[in-house]
Formats: sequence, structure tokens, C-alpha cells
Amino acid sequence: MSVVFFTDRDLGLQFPGILRDAGLSAERHRDHFAHDCADDVWLSEVAARGWVALTHDARIRYKPNELAAIVQHKATLLVVVGHAPYAQLARHFVNTLSQVEAFLGAHRPPVVGKVYRPAPVELALNARAAGRVELWYPKSTRS
Repeated sequence: MSVVFFTDRDLGLQFPGILRDAGLSAERHRDHFAHDCADDVWLSEVAARGWVALTHDARIRYKPNELAAIVQHKATLLVVVGHAPYAQLARHFVNTLSQVEAFLGAHRPPVVGKVYRPAPVELALNARAAGRVELWYPKSTRS
């Protein structure tokens, strides 16, 4: 699967570098947009380019104009969840890549997923343990 990941400014500079070091294609917010570019603006452009947007801003999916941009422009957004240094979150993301790819293969845009790092007990057993990816939008219609 050939995916270009776009990292929002809130993921810093190390996150995309770690993705690139792992052989992934990663584009940084600062290389394409002004620092104060509105989220709905970059979301529409990233969607037009067919990139998968990564952010650490869990609130982005609750902001009406940003969710509207995701839906209108058929964006794919993955929210990296967790309170840890961004370099650590990036390494966990890389370790979770097979789950990310499966998620992307199973869901068509517009879609928002949450990428969780592995539980501490899993990390204690395996430093390269994978996390999980869960669908946030659209909500399942199954009961």
C-alpha cells in the first residue's frame, strides 16, 4: 500500500522524520502551509492530494467546520491518541502500521480513525508491540 502521511503541525518535526526513517512517505505541515493555516483549509488540500492526515488534536473531530471539511472533501484523518513524547508516539505508530493499513483498506473517505498506542502491559512483554486503530467517523449504524 503506497500511502503518503501528512503530519499536522501539532505532531512536531520528529514525528514525520521517524516515519520517513521507517521507509514511509511523510509530508510535514510546515512544508506546505503557513503555521496559522486553518485546519479546514489544510484538510481540504490534503484530501485533494489523496494523503492521509495525521494529527494529535483529538478535538479536531468535534469542531463543526473541520468535520465539515473532512466530509465535504472526503478526507482521511487519523488522530494519534496518547500523552507521550511525539517521538515515542511516532515509533508506536510505525509499530501499528499493519493495523493502520488494514483500517485504511477497510474504510473509504470521509473517515476519521483513532490510533492508540499499545497498553503498558503489552509494551512490557514486547517493546515493538502494536497498538490499535478504531473508527470514530462515520459512526457505525449497526446496533
